[in-house]
Amino acid sequence: MRKVEAIDLFCGIGGLTCGLQQVDIKVIAGLDNDKSCQYSYEKNNNVDFICKDVTKYDFREMKDMYSKDSIKVLVGCAPCQTFSSHTFKVRNREDDIRWNMIDHFLRGIKEIKPDIISMENVRGITKTEIFFKFVEQVKKLGYKISYEVVNFADYGVPQNRNRLVFLASKLGEIFIPIKTHSKKNRVTIKGIIKKLPKIKSGEVYKNDKTHTSRNLSKLNIQRIKQSNPGGTWQDWDNELLLNCYKKESGQTYSTVYGRMSWDKVSPTITTQFSSYGSGRFGHPEQDRAISIREGALLQTFPMDYDFGKEIRIVEVSRHIGNAVPPKMGKNIGICILRHLEEVEYGKK
Repeated sequence: MRKVEAIDLFCGIGGLTCGLQQVDIKVIAGLDNDKSCQYSYEKNNNVDFICKDVTKYDFREMKDMYSKDSIKVLVGCAPCQTFSSHTFKVRNREDDIRWNMIDHFLRGIKEIKPDIISMENVRGITKTEIFFKFVEQVKKLGYKISYEVVNFADYGVPQNRNRLVFLASKLGEIFIPIKTHSKKNRVTIKGIIKKLPKIKSGEVYKNDKTHTSRNLSKLNIQRIKQSNPGGTWQDWDNELLLNCYKKESGQTYSTVYGRMSWDKVSPTITTQFSSYGSGRFGHPEQDRAISIREGALLQTFPMDYDFGKEIRIVEVSRHIGNAVPPKMGKNIGICILRHLEEVEYGKK
């Protein structure tokens, strides 16, 4: 088989790159306009980070990066916030600069003409006209495509993370990755972060600066002490409630101020996971939000993944929450290699 080379668009800190390289798919470059991602991307993956605005990028430069006879793979996760469930009621969301990033992914496809394409995004994108047009354009370019919204928990990622996985190939029929887990054997929170050293809110563990959590106020300490695993603010005494939760309309806010459960998968690790009040991000038994390292592990980053010389909690939380879990990247890589083997076998 010819060597397989990939380029990662909208690469962030390198979750997808990390996963692909775990199955020996050589990633030759990553592109992103967020300079703050460069250190982690290059340090952990030993791949060049191109800090450019994709809307102005000349993909002819990228086309020349691939080896002459390689199997060319183009992967990416275009910014997805405008397609998330939280923004579907937002007016004029089409005016958001991130709305048409998928068009620039398509522009890259047209210029590079990769053999294989992989894209990950939030499930909400599948309800948009811009996605349907993207699919039709890719088909017209001669690709066989496959896509589905899947729960990454079914692929060994210890969290409920429903995302679109899109694959396309010029070489033949291609299918989304085969599930590796079911509800009976999913990887739980306990199996990933239980053994990490105990820390208090606001503390930085001496041997790992990434194992740090946000400081909680005295009031929030009282609140999390009354939060049961799997529970939320509904566990609290009345005097601890926010005023909005005392109203009938506030009863619907059931996904905030929650505590995780050891024997379950985590909720989706968002860019706000370090904030106790922004979701079900309370540690299962310690009175704090999960640490940056714990969030990274639940996103399946390796234990030694380096997130910077200085840990800025808000920034690194955003980097981790926006990433494609490396474990899912690995599953996509396995799927691509299996497809190439089938194509090669079919020629014999």
